[in-house]
Amino acid sequence: MGDLVTINMGPQHPSTHGVLYLELQLDGEVVVGCKTHLGYLHRSIEKIAENRTYTQFIPFTDRLDYLASMNNNLGYCLAVEKLLNVAVTPRAQYLRVIIAELNRVVSHLVAIGTFAQDLGAYATPLFYAFSDREKIVELFDSICGSRLTYNYMRIGGVSGDIPAGTEQVIKDFIKYERKQLIEYNELLTYNAIFLARSKNIGILSKEAAINYSVTGPILRASGVKWDLRKEEPYLVYDQFNFDIPVGTVGDSWDRFKVKLDEIEQSLRIIEQAIGAIPEGNPVSKVNRVFRGTGEIYLRTENPRGELGFYLVAEGGFNPTRCKIRSPSFSNLSALEELIKGLNISDAVCVLGSLDIVMGEIDR
Repeated sequence: MGDLVTINMGPQHPSTHGVLYLELQLDGEVVVGCKTHLGYLHRSIEKIAENRTYTQFIPFTDRLDYLASMNNNLGYCLAVEKLLNVAVTPRAQYLRVIIAELNRVVSHLVAIGTFAQDLGAYATPLFYAFSDREKIVELFDSICGSRLTYNYMRIGGVSGDIPAGTEQVIKDFIKYERKQLIEYNELLTYNAIFLARSKNIGILSKEAAINYSVTGPILRASGVKWDLRKEEPYLVYDQFNFDIPVGTVGDSWDRFKVKLDEIEQSLRIIEQAIGAIPEGNPVSKVNRVFRGTGEIYLRTENPRGELGFYLVAEGGFNPTRCKIRSPSFSNLSALEELIKGLNISDAVCVLGSLDIVMGEIDR
């Protein structure tokens, strides 16, 4: 080992997927050490929750994982509903599943496109992914009036019914996206250069994934078949048939492939839900403000893994304690071990495959 060189990767580096700062120790171009520095996006989200009413905090959840705002809304609303014993209508439950799975597709499309760009695929896969994403974003805009920090879930249901014609738009998208998945496989999955850059790079074993509390597609890529939609079903997920894609090696390619396969499974769930939406009002009649007493923890399967909300209430209009368990934080914790011994270009590959969002890591 020669003289070690310390370099800073980030917090402005384009492949850090946000304001992440990695302090890398290099022996030549080989990574021998890594320190992860966080906090550049810290906004005291948990403390804000403790100083807002339960309803007022919903828009702040959009800013956690800002690529999966609907899923964040959902996880928080489910936690509050459990705490306050608020009922949700059957129609609202189906709409929530459809919107949550559409947002999962949106999130995975961004992950796939940016990962390919991190590996030097220039802009073509990214443009493909964002072109597909745009179709769902336009739909979300018509439903909730926003194109990024979507806000549709409410305590007791959703903000309103879906506009006329939405079901047909979703059905058309499902047909379109299934054809696009074939394109992604031809463009990336079995591309010789893509395979050379991602296969057997950053292998995360099943045991290490469990020890690091990794969840979501990153955990499943390591061969652990765990998904809260199956293991601890919420809403009406237990009424749908879908598979849980898993990897075999736990490398960067497996992490990419699991996300791509999960898009098809989300389309299956949406297709079944669209054909079975019950009639009724998706908006429950609830109070504008709530008083709660008790202590609960609720977790949901977000695009990046398990998102958990721990709430403590002592009778006021707002929780006295809110703790958020973000999947990206645990997933990122494995990075230092994964990139030791790799070339610095492969470290970029591993980081991209982890698909982190700094908004929910720093909070």
